[in-house]
Amino acid sequence: MNVLHGAHLIEADGSVSGAPLFVRAFAVPAARGALESATLAVTAEGLVEPAIDGVVVGDAVLSPGWTAYHSRLRVIEHDVTSRLVPGSQHELTLLAGNGWYCGRLGWMGARGVYGDRPRVAALLTMIFADGSEVTVSTDQSWHSVCSPIVADDLYDGEHLDLTRERGTEHPVLVVPLDPARLVTPVGPPITRHEAIAPISVTATPTGTLFDFGQNLVGWLRLRVRGSRGHRLVLTHAEVLDGGELARRPLRSARAEDTVILSGGDDEIEPTLTFHGFRYAHIEGWADVTGTVEAVVVGSDLARIGTFACSDADLTRFHRNVVWSLRGNTVGIPTDCPQRDERLGWTGDIAVFAPTACYLFDMTGFLRDWLADLRAEQKANDGRVPYVVPDALPGWAVVPGEEPESVAIWSDAAVWVPWAVWEASGELAVLAESYPSMCAHLDRVLTRLSPRGVWEGDFQFGDWLDPTAPPENPIQAVSDPGVIATEALHRSILLTARTAEALGRREEAENWRARAARLRQAFADAYLDADCRILSDAPAVYALGIVSGILEGDAVQRAGDRLAELVRAAGHRVIAGFAGAPYLCEALTRTGHLDDAYALLLGRDEPSWLSPLARGATTVWERWDSLRADGSVNPGEMTSFNHYALGAVADWMHRTAVGISPAAPGYARVLLDPRPGGGLTWARGSVRTPHGLVAVQWEQDAAGSVTVTYCAPDEVEVELGPAAGAAERVDASAFAEMLAADAALA
Repeated sequence: MNVLHGAHLIEADGSVSGAPLFVRAFAVPAARGALESATLAVTAEGLVEPAIDGVVVGDAVLSPGWTAYHSRLRVIEHDVTSRLVPGSQHELTLLAGNGWYCGRLGWMGARGVYGDRPRVAALLTMIFADGSEVTVSTDQSWHSVCSPIVADDLYDGEHLDLTRERGTEHPVLVVPLDPARLVTPVGPPITRHEAIAPISVTATPTGTLFDFGQNLVGWLRLRVRGSRGHRLVLTHAEVLDGGELARRPLRSARAEDTVILSGGDDEIEPTLTFHGFRYAHIEGWADVTGTVEAVVVGSDLARIGTFACSDADLTRFHRNVVWSLRGNTVGIPTDCPQRDERLGWTGDIAVFAPTACYLFDMTGFLRDWLADLRAEQKANDGRVPYVVPDALPGWAVVPGEEPESVAIWSDAAVWVPWAVWEASGELAVLAESYPSMCAHLDRVLTRLSPRGVWEGDFQFGDWLDPTAPPENPIQAVSDPGVIATEALHRSILLTARTAEALGRREEAENWRARAARLRQAFADAYLDADCRILSDAPAVYALGIVSGILEGDAVQRAGDRLAELVRAAGHRVIAGFAGAPYLCEALTRTGHLDDAYALLLGRDEPSWLSPLARGATTVWERWDSLRADGSVNPGEMTSFNHYALGAVADWMHRTAVGISPAAPGYARVLLDPRPGGGLTWARGSVRTPHGLVAVQWEQDAAGSVTVTYCAPDEVEVELGPAAGAAERVDASAFAEMLAADAALA
């Protein structure tokens, strides 16, 4: 792309401390006639906040986001025609932040993973009525000055000094900009979503504590008046411990903003950082007057899916899933948004993608991230790294070993584009990712043992199995080789289906043949004469059923054994990231719907609903991130905003409500609600590429079920047994109730 043609990257020369502000004065000619259009294109290695005459351009924040910088640098374009006046002088400024490029990344103290200082590039193109064009681009004519931001970091926060003057202008350093790196974003920008007022304000011995009632991602907005030079310190946390901010789960992330007031009326937002928090403490607030609200920040994703039911806790859990997704889509799909991590862990989105694609229009967002995955995969000889973008280059979990593909995490190369394809029907998603799918499988197939199964390599396995000790979350009861081989089989089958969709029938047959060999190897290595799977754990049966690796009566026997294990556990969830998403689906497929509902609706820990009694407003990383006695789980990884375990919502959508795409993009839809669990009603909807699909069912005291639904005229509808006598109604019949459901989140 050439929208930055002639522009260079510029950086401060070291004379400017803090976040540099790049400055360029320019005139808009008056003699060329009316200004027809003016477009400002910007990019950055780091963060960039453009402004004209001191007023920020556009609604995007944390721009241009995080990408695989070695290959991809997003260019953001803004229409600024209305901001410019022919015959007038203007000032264009670019505020640069460290962001992901040169700030802290990861929990190992890394800083400047990509570079040691931020760089920005911009091109302003003005087109006039006489057909002429005038441009202003980043080059040696620019200068850098001090901004009010003394320090900025995504993990540690922002230090803002409103008494600070610009000071002396300094020359900039000019660096060539490789146009091959420049890309047009296909995903949405990061924006402010809403502002939330605190539900309580409490004086403390050291300041003032604000509770916003919702674990969220963003920053504080202060409208404040205080004496010049007065210092406010803003700290953040997700939960309280003994009435104070529980900051240990943040690990080394300070999550602290400092503000030095100007002495006038100040409106403050620390836009070069973000935090995950429900609670904020402000030191020095008692000495000022003003207001505080929390600004929710994230990628500008359109909400398309809803869910509600007669069980208030289950509806609340679904709301928590929505909020966790919102908090973990700040530019890329992350594991958590608050501690010294916030990385694009591939395993989390691999299992959660179907849920995400029902709730929000994820197509552009995930296509953009998959482009980063392919870039990192290419740089790693076909290996999909643990995180994308790869902020952990060369790091392996086992010291001294080279990093290698790991099941489910690396399978994101297959599972994520397939989920996007199912929801969107955009064949380009599969076409873009098919070579990546094949490269992933080709690499893993070289790792199989002499028995033909994937064993011996390091695996995360059923990560955070609740039976594992807090200090060793990898110590699951399920065998890692079993989990890996099951996940691999699912990837091979999905790749075969992808090849079929793309018209590559011979390749599809080859992949199916490869899957058949893996099924036989799995049976020989891991199944005993009674069809018990090695390690006899819920996760191996659940994933074995949904992956398609079991055949014949082994499927039913696996389902029966899974039901036995679930009942023996008192319908508590004895599985982690690999198994929990599929427990209810596996039980349902094998005729154990009652057990699936009992598992979903269980309140005893570990369960999906038990955190609600402890105030959860998002999905937790651990089933007991906050323990029954109010103490924080002592494990090193204890996030209170982690969507992976919320992946069961996919079953809620497909089974409890009964909406499934029977063809990609919902060109054909299956409506198959399966009442149970004591629910007396459930409803849900999804805005498909063809229009709204919605279902509501109600069950009376006698057990009779009534189903109503709507679907676009051009969409073929298949009705399951409970919906056989369903009434088709106009979409307007659902409008009021679905608006209420959407408002829940």
